Amino acid sequence: MKTLVLALAALAATIPAAAADLADVATRGTLRVIVMPLSAADEFFPVPPGARPGFDREVLDGFAGLHRIKLVVVPVEGWDNLVPALLQGRGDLIAGRFTVTDARLKQIAFTTEVFPTRNVVMTRRPHARVQTLEALRQEKVGTIKGSSMAEAVRAVVPAPNVDDSFPPGGLPAALAAGKVSAIVLGIESAIAAQRQDAQIELGSFLGPPGSLAYGVRKEDAALLKALNEYIDNVRRTPTWSRLVVEYFGNSAPEILRKARAN
Repeated sequence: MKTLVLALAALAATIPAAAADLADVATRGTLRVIVMPLSAADEFFPVPPGARPGFDREVLDGFAGLHRIKLVVVPVEGWDNLVPALLQGRGDLIAGRFTVTDARLKQIAFTTEVFPTRNVVMTRRPHARVQTLEALRQEKVGTIKGSSMAEAVRAVVPAPNVDDSFPPGGLPAALAAGKVSAIVLGIESAIAAQRQDAQIELGSFLGPPGSLAYGVRKEDAALLKALNEYIDNVRRTPTWSRLVVEYFGNSAPEILRKARAN
């Protein structure tokens, strides 16, 4: 992390005088990050902290270090409570595998892309892979209430075939237990699940490529600009690729490229 801060320290001189939103963060001395806790093993933002900081945590720790502020975690329960918590002023930004969606864009602003994503259908052997939308409509599909995956699933799968009763992070276990015959996850979660369970099969993609990013209030233009400058610089350095491989394995870059291309 020290290397990341030093490598990007030159950015400080290029960031213009901040407007009130970023100035308030600096005066307070803390950057309050709203997250939906999954587990200590979460690849993006483990809560409570696990053996590794997490992909998003490492990026935001670098941003906080650059601005000489402390990162404070604000956990909320349920994906559908993230945006309300931000709008209520309980935090300064949302992070933790947070997907950009049209519905969310109507309420908040998003940073530039932090990580590419795309929903993918998953089954478990000996069940056949799901390769078409018509085949998916015939499955009992598990999803998470309030998540971006739930939006995508409900757009194509008949309501009687959708089960959104599972807790965050619980879909792979539900699939392994036979409670559902298919699940839909972002490709970043699918890669992690397949590394833990070799019987999981990745099928067709559901919907177009998307982005994971950080959400901020629309009026917080200075904070958004500073975050964008930092993220763009991280993406141009080897740091981003290193983090991808560290948290998702050597095969992750190629899988992400396929998710973008198909």
